[in-house]
Amino acid sequence: MRKIECISVFDMLKVGVGPSSSHTLGPWRASQRWIAELKQKGTFNDVEHIHIDLYGSLSLTGIGHATDIATVLGLCGHDPVTMDISIIDLEIQKIRETKKLQFNGEKEIDFSIVDDVKFNKKFLEFHPNGMTFRAKLKNGKKTSSSFYSIGGGFVVKKERKNASDKMKSFLEFPFPIEKATELLAYCKAENKPISEIVLENEKSLRTEEEINAGLKQIWDVMLESMFIGCHTEGTLPGGLNVKRRSFEMHQRLIGEEKYDSPEDWIIAIRRTEVKFRQILKWVSCFAISVNEVNASLGRVVTAPTNGSAGTVPSVMMYYMVIENHEATFEDMKRFMLVAGEIGSLFKKGATISAAMGGCQAEIGVSSAMAAGGLTELLGGTPEQVLMAAEIAMEHHLGLTCDPIAGLVQVPCIERNAMGAIKAINAAEIALESDATKAKVPLDKVIETMWDTAKDMNSKYKETSEGGLAVKVNLSDC
Repeated sequence: MRKIECISVFDMLKVGVGPSSSHTLGPWRASQRWIAELKQKGTFNDVEHIHIDLYGSLSLTGIGHATDIATVLGLCGHDPVTMDISIIDLEIQKIRETKKLQFNGEKEIDFSIVDDVKFNKKFLEFHPNGMTFRAKLKNGKKTSSSFYSIGGGFVVKKERKNASDKMKSFLEFPFPIEKATELLAYCKAENKPISEIVLENEKSLRTEEEINAGLKQIWDVMLESMFIGCHTEGTLPGGLNVKRRSFEMHQRLIGEEKYDSPEDWIIAIRRTEVKFRQILKWVSCFAISVNEVNASLGRVVTAPTNGSAGTVPSVMMYYMVIENHEATFEDMKRFMLVAGEIGSLFKKGATISAAMGGCQAEIGVSSAMAAGGLTELLGGTPEQVLMAAEIAMEHHLGLTCDPIAGLVQVPCIERNAMGAIKAINAAEIALESDATKAKVPLDKVIETMWDTAKDMNSKYKETSEGGLAVKVNLSDC
């Protein structure tokens, strides 16, 4: 065995609050880490005043991505996994009105969101998503700490020189994997599918019971976000006046079917007579519903990011309600294990940050993850699984990130539906192919994606300074 960087499935699939893993979940986690630093140094109780500087992409699209709100909620001691999201607006309104903040829920300090959260357009050296927390202590001294949100909710103190967004922790896995070729070699040597290889690695981190419980929580949140999205009408917040579409799409598709829970909802969908065009509509409905929840600061699963949260669950749902009405927890488990591993390959070899690589790093990766997971469930070989992931990314290469008004809405929501459809298509193509003779290996498309990311103009990397973001007149919205 050799030591490798540990990226778990649960690192790639994390529960969080929308609308952005890098701009919302990451800064939220950074706030929590800063508090932990202060406590470790013994200076937490001496803090009298706080100031936060947001840099680069966090500044340019921070308002639309609720970066200031997420940072403040973290400073208040709230956790994105467990917080009652229905009180977010009330909590922020109270802070705005009183100009007081309950620091980690333990002590009250003066704090103004307007004055003490500063949006700096300049970029820090190490990563486009930089932030610095500053505190004034009782003795008059000052302390500060900088963090970088590198995509998918990952937060580091300093970006790696090879810009691969890798984690610091190392463990000895039974099957250390850096590249797709290594993963495939293990599958051949052990005569096991990809999901079983990944499961063995996960079991070196936690028990199988813990793995099962974690994956069930992941799926429950995914299912709930689809259910909520399909049953919520109205307009998304932020000022673009984007109408929720999944509600009406769902009404037309579900017809007169009756159900009382998300689980019964799955059964009800299975009972509907699904024709070819309806399959496309159902998949789009599932994907759009998740990202409408995400856009309204709802709870979703990063897969691998919040902006791409709808692709993976919509493809899993497609398998459950279209391909296999007898699908079980074990099917979902295999799907998530494969999807998570595909995502980790992209994180190790390229990036999952739109601020670093454009939308190819989000929707492209999520489509590849979903394509790989679906291919294994449909009986594909490990070679076909990797081929499906490659095909999905190949047709997202160069995709820019140009959110209008910095909101994760247009074109982000629709792109999740497109990514899901491409994932299904990629799986079907791979299943009909001799993947042992693939012209483009997955590792090569990962390398190409990273090369493309480095060559891409910065205005197309989640800055709202190019593309649709500057072509659309907001006064017309």
